[in-house]
Amino acid sequence: MTADTIFALSSGSPPAAVAVIRISGPRADSALQALSVSLPEARRATLAELRFDAELLDNALVVRFPGPRSATGEDVVELHLHGGRAVVSAVKAVLARMDGLRAAEPGEFTRRAFDNGRIDLTEAEGLADLLEAETETQRRSALALAGGALGRQAAAWKRRLLDLAAEVEAALDFSDEDDVTPLSRDFPSRLEALRGELQAWLARPPAERLKDGIRVVVLGPPNAGKSSLVNALAQRDAAITSAVPGTTRDLIEVPVAIGGLPFLLVDTAGLREAVGEIEAIGIERAQASAAAADLLLWLGPPADAPAGSIAIRPKADLGGSSGDSELAVSALTGQGMDALVRTLLARAAALLPAAGEVALNARHRAALGDASGDLGEARSAADLLLIAEALRRARAALDAVTGDAGVEDMLDALFGRFCIGK
Repeated sequence: MTADTIFALSSGSPPAAVAVIRISGPRADSALQALSVSLPEARRATLAELRFDAELLDNALVVRFPGPRSATGEDVVELHLHGGRAVVSAVKAVLARMDGLRAAEPGEFTRRAFDNGRIDLTEAEGLADLLEAETETQRRSALALAGGALGRQAAAWKRRLLDLAAEVEAALDFSDEDDVTPLSRDFPSRLEALRGELQAWLARPPAERLKDGIRVVVLGPPNAGKSSLVNALAQRDAAITSAVPGTTRDLIEVPVAIGGLPFLLVDTAGLREAVGEIEAIGIERAQASAAAADLLLWLGPPADAPAGSIAIRPKADLGGSSGDSELAVSALTGQGMDALVRTLLARAAALLPAAGEVALNARHRAALGDASGDLGEARSAADLLLIAEALRRARAALDAVTGDAGVEDMLDALFGRFCIGK
């Protein structure tokens, strides 16, 4: 058990109707008693006067959660105070004066929950994502991860992997130099089925696209209306617009939420024969950004539209035919903007995880990719010792997904994403 006891405000910043201060560690109960409160029944909210040195601090609700059946796995006390700044400051100041208590560091409550086995690493990552969620799709995906969906799936894969490994070990144990006990007839198909499931998960849309937004690059010649279109989609003046060709010389990235989905709009320099070194660099960056785009909006001649792009005829308020363009749009009057938004949302649906589906981040994909590769080696190996070693490596890779092994170097960075009190 961790030697020191930590405390922090675990609710929003005051002033508020209620403020919750959480205390976790071996001295949590003694801290409550030091506030002149007799220990109430576990998990029952009890009204109490908080006093220190005979001074009344507040009338509060107190709740005890003895470990290990608590959020952190340690003894936990929650003080539900009136949410004024002075009340919260007074109680925190008193707690800081108590022996063995100290203010918590960012993410320390969740770190202790992980260290004490109350949550696995995927659930901790989900909580971090939930705290940072800004769109509905981000919220749903984070809740699925925080709820343990990936952890449960990894545990199921490990059980199947252990069954396969046990069969190999049995074959090794009961073999002799001349006669190796064969594996069951369905061993290869079971191995391949497990590998196929891992590959199916690896094929899902990545979490980074959900967090950072679908990258929509707006490309075309100078004065095509790229910046105006970005401003219209963002519903604010994010990019400078001008009738002077070459106004935009560098990438301008504008994060927005459209229809509850995250997008990153990228305004680019107009594509033409560059006038000067700076514009040439801008055009080069525009072309590189287009190559990395999830979606590409082309505002130039339809015949020049890059493959897979959405061809748009801008400045539709000036008249003319759409030609081969998919959409005619006016950022000035709003003509065609609803149709463009519908098109973006339809294209985005195939690029983002389904509602409530777990999205794998880079760490998850690396671990599952290693496990899949190890299973492939086991599938192709003829020697039982090589098969057993490949299955052992696959188990270690799955352990890394849930934080059971091999993740020490990234824990500080993860829990540093949390606020103090979480």
